[in-house]
Parts: sequence; C-alpha cells; structure tokens
Amino acid sequence: MASFMAALVNFLNPMTLLLTFAGCLVGMVLGAVPGLAGGTAITVLLPMTYAMDPLMAMAMLMGIYVGGESGGYIGSILLGIPGTASNVATVYDGYEMTKKGQVTRALSIATISNFMGTLPSLLIAMVACPVIASLAVKMGPWEYFSLAFMAITLVVTLSRGNMLRGFIGAALGLLLTQIGYSPISATPRFSFGNYYLSGGFSLLAVLIGVFAGSMIMITYANAKKEKPVKFDQKIEKFKFPGQAIIQNAVTIVRSFFIGLFIGFLPGMGPSLSNVVSYSTAKTASKHPEEFGTGCDEGLFAPEVANNASIGGAIIPMVALGIPGDGTTVLLLSALTIQGINAGPLLQKNNPTLVSMIFVAGILAALFALVIQIAGIRLLPQILKVPYHYLYPAILIISFMGVYASNTNMFAVFSILGFTLLGIWLAYAEIPITPFVLSYVLGTTLETNFRNAISYAGGDWTSFFKRPVSCVMLLFAIGSVLLPLIKSPKGRATS
Repeated sequence: MASFMAALVNFLNPMTLLLTFAGCLVGMVLGAVPGLAGGTAITVLLPMTYAMDPLMAMAMLMGIYVGGESGGYIGSILLGIPGTASNVATVYDGYEMTKKGQVTRALSIATISNFMGTLPSLLIAMVACPVIASLAVKMGPWEYFSLAFMAITLVVTLSRGNMLRGFIGAALGLLLTQIGYSPISATPRFSFGNYYLSGGFSLLAVLIGVFAGSMIMITYANAKKEKPVKFDQKIEKFKFPGQAIIQNAVTIVRSFFIGLFIGFLPGMGPSLSNVVSYSTAKTASKHPEEFGTGCDEGLFAPEVANNASIGGAIIPMVALGIPGDGTTVLLLSALTIQGINAGPLLQKNNPTLVSMIFVAGILAALFALVIQIAGIRLLPQILKVPYHYLYPAILIISFMGVYASNTNMFAVFSILGFTLLGIWLAYAEIPITPFVLSYVLGTTLETNFRNAISYAGGDWTSFFKRPVSCVMLLFAIGSVLLPLIKSPKGRATS
C-alpha cells in the first residue's frame, strides 16, 4: 500500500500526468492508423527513456501501451481496415455497423468495451503479481532457464503459419545474442577483433530496425499500390450503450477472461485473444447467423478481450520477467535500458516502480475513455494523418535517439542492417515475435543454463530432477510435439 501511495504522489507532478496523457494520445493515434501501432511509438521513444527518470519513463510508455490498444478499433470500424493486428475481428461487425449507418453506436460500444477490458484486468494484475512473484522468488537457475525456454517455445509453436519458420526466427535471435562478450566468462565471441562488435548489438538498434524501420518501409511500399479510403459519414455524440451491456453481460465476462488468460501466455497477446474471443462468442451465441452482419455481441467480444489481455500480459512481465506480448517485450527492454532487472525481485527491489506501472495504466485507461467520448466526432481526422510526413519523422527520431544513447555511428548503421533483416523476415514469413523474444531473453537463457550446469557439477539431468523445472520443460516439449502427433499433415509443414 505504501508503494501504491508513493506512485500516486508521483502523479501530483504535472509532468508525470502530462507524459501519461501525451503517451495515451500518441498511442491512440498510431494505433488508429492502419499499419502503425502503439508499439511503434514505444520503439521510437525508447532511446529518450535512457535519460528520463524511470518512473516518468514507465508512466509515458504505459500511456502509449494502453492508448495504442484502445485506438486500434478506429480504423477497423470506420474504414474496415484493422488499425493493428489486435483488431482484426473487430472489422467483421464493426464495419458492417458503419455501412448500416450505425457508426456512432459502433464507436460507443468499442469505447466502453476497451475500458471494461483494461481497467479490471489491471486491477487483477495488481493483486496477482505479488502472489506470483513471492512463489517465483524461490526458484533457482534451473527454473528460470526452463521458464525462459518455455516462453520462447510457446511463442514459436503458436506462431502463425509454419512452425519451422518460428524456430528459425527464435534461432536467429539466440544467435545474435552470442555476439560480444560471454555473460559469465567475459570471453569475446564472434567479434572478429572488431571493437564495436565486442559489445554486441544495441538492443535499441535491434528493436527499432526490426520493428519500426522494416514496418515503415514495407507499409510505405505497399501503400503506394492501394487506393486511399475515405470516410464521409456523420458521427453524432457519444451514446452510452447501457442496455446493450446488460443484454451481452455473459459475452462480456467470458471475453474478458479469455483475453486475460491469453494475455498471460507468453508472446500471445491481444491479436490472438481478439480472434479467439470472437469465435467463442459466435459458437456460444443463440443467433450465430447475426455475426458478421453488424451485431452488438460481435463487437463487444473482440474489443473487451484485446484490452483485457493488457493486464494479462503485464502479470508475467512484472512477476516473472517474461513478456506477455510484443509490446511488453518493449516495456521489458525499457527496464533493461534503465538498468533495472525484471523478474520476481522487481516488486521487492522497486515497489514504487511496479505500482507506477499499474497506476499509469489505470490513468491511461481513464484518459483514453475521456478522449474517445469527448472527441468521438474527431476520430475520423486521425485517419487523415499524412503518411508521407509521419514516416520520415518516425525514422529521423529513431536514428537520432539511437545515436544519442550510444554516441557512435555503428549503432545507426546497425539500424539499417536490422531494417533489412526485418524486411527479409517479413517476406520470408518468419514471425518477428519469436526473434525479438529470443534476443531479449537470450542472455537470461544462457546465464541460467550455465549457472545451473555449474551448480549441478555438469549434470544436465538436474533440469528434470527439480519438479517445477521438469514440468515447464515437459510442457515446452509437449507443445512442439503435440501438433505433429495430432496431424500427419503437420509433420510435413511443421
């Protein structure tokens, strides 16, 4: 409670409050623009957080996170183009409502759905994190290795498309972590006598190149082939959908827990919960034929779920140091940049920072609600942001930020290299999430593996002799083998 009050006191500083509000607004704008996302803003602004107070930095980044997830429905409903991958299922009924002239109702339902997903999930996360962390703090290097291994494996096995491509992405990420000095023996590896390579690649350069750089280049290239879509309907004042909430209460509660659970699974996040919740709602509905025609239930389900996954994803990040989705990978990176070690001891060593994460998320949810209600008529203007100005600005800020934090041109050239790598990954259909997660967790994986082997006197079977470690390893192995056993076709494609 003391740390929670300390976090609230920090928001008496107008700058902290302003950064959270500004982060929410920026995240919402980028989340609404098809092709961009709140994660892009976090990636671009990560270098700035290097010189910021950690509490202010996390307040701003949480504002972007919540704002990005809350703004994704705008493009889906108004244009039929998902603002982010987290809002694919929102298009099915949201855009149909727009075509039927019910755009105000669609926007009102989505706004309330986002808030009903975000706020309770963060409150649950606030209660769950200390409990999980108190259990996790008793784990040794065996369990930490197995946990990181399981997280990477789950992301790979649930990757869209060919499982083999997911493993290739994870392997590339782990391979890049081997460049530089060994984390235990400080032996130089794959540096080839180069001074810059001896320190490895900057985490900022990797994230900005693979996420922002490649995304902008690919989106800009594809945008030239597409005809601009215009929105010309009239939007009225926000109307609270009270009756619709009561009628769809079961769907809302079910979708909330689906989003919370999927968000908790490492690497899954809102994009999966959005689709799974919609499919579940359609299957459980007494009138499944109405889905896809512009029904309220088909809009409540995906929008509640994708925002409920925010709290779910925060739980493993804070309690275990394992990111729950792609955006929490970036938040975890922000903590690393600040020199803060995430994991079970985070709550004990930095209680005010942890409380700040939750308080900032709750305030950002309130800010997003107020902005979307008060500015409902202005939402179409977000979609008119000129891309040819926005993209160069993002790239310039990215390059300047990385140079300022590393003070050498090698980091800048690294961005170009990882931009090309990100483009290749996209066209080779190799998922980026396993690559980035492996890169972020690679050092943790190696350090705990070598420590565990050292403590056990070289006995690698010690990983299976400890119950918790054994269960996690068997779960990871089972997640790989199960799809191959269930489907003969999977043997050929996976």
